[in-house]
Amino acid sequence: MLKRMILAAVATAFVAGMTLPVQFVPAEAGMMNCRGAAKAKFPGDRKARHAYKKECKAAHKQKA
Repeated sequence: MLKRMILAAVATAFVAGMTLPVQFVPAEAGMMNCRGAAKAKFPGDRKARHAYKKECKAAHKQKA
C-alpha cells in the first residue's frame, strides 16, 4: 500500500512537472537570435513571429 502511494505521488509529480509551461524572461530573449526571441515573445502566433523576426533582422542590418 505504501509503495503504491509513493509511486502515485512520484508519477503525479512527474506529470505535473512536464505540463508546466516554460517561460523566457526578456533578458534571456535578448541573448538569443531573432528566431528564438520571436518564439519567446509570440509562442502561439506564427504570423506575428514571422513579422517580428523580419523586423528584428532589419534592425540588426541597420546597426551594422
